[in-house]
Amino acid sequence: MDIGLIIVGDEILSGKRQDKHLARCIDILGARGLALAWARIVGDDRARLTAALREAFAGGDLVFCCGGIGATPDDHTRQAAAAALGVPLALHPQARELIVQRMREMAAEQGQPFDPERPDNRRRLEMGEFPQGARIVPNAFNRIPGFSVGHVHFVPGFPVMAWPMIEWVLDNWYAELAAGAARPVERSVIVLGTMESALAPLMEEVQARFPGVRVFSLPSVDHPQWGRHIELGVKGAPEAAIPAYEALRAGLAALGAATGPELVR
Repeated sequence: MDIGLIIVGDEILSGKRQDKHLARCIDILGARGLALAWARIVGDDRARLTAALREAFAGGDLVFCCGGIGATPDDHTRQAAAAALGVPLALHPQARELIVQRMREMAAEQGQPFDPERPDNRRRLEMGEFPQGARIVPNAFNRIPGFSVGHVHFVPGFPVMAWPMIEWVLDNWYAELAAGAARPVERSVIVLGTMESALAPLMEEVQARFPGVRVFSLPSVDHPQWGRHIELGVKGAPEAAIPAYEALRAGLAALGAATGPELVR
């Protein structure tokens, strides 16, 4: 099962806010021996978001979707998810209880009586309207939950809420995925004075010999220490990546390529 990430919000695309989810999700997955296969940023456009979610529901990947599940006019994720599934939104009973509990607490903190019919409270209940048949994802920060349908999991855009919720989903619903994962390794070496085109046949040969291993090259033209160079390496499960790297080094030696430091991740 591949793992994907959808990040929702015009503010990311416009540059008003810098995305933090991608790097953190990579860390969360890496701590469990898992890796992110793809990521996508989608603005607050309901039609575009519906299309992205329809693809996610149909694809079979484990997907986390961050943002847009609130109840303001620029939040479209809940509605887009329902449209992508072809089902109506419905107030989830457990979500309703959790949101009402949170509203009671907020009223007590402000020294006010709790009025469930107040317009702002009625609006807050909309945050518990999920695609029919969804299950909730608990939110330890303020109790207002996210939701899941199949292998697609929806959390708020706020990192303080989203990241613990992603960890909860992985540890409670996908523990066997992490338990069975071989922690990927990455090995690379700095290659000096060689063009990428000259290395391409070696890269193709190593990738063909070791299925499941990815061979990569990262060229640089102005590194302060190594100048123009290529970082050439492999990544994958240890049992395949380590012998693949040895084959890569042997191929570089056969080409007479000058090499610098080795890098291990």
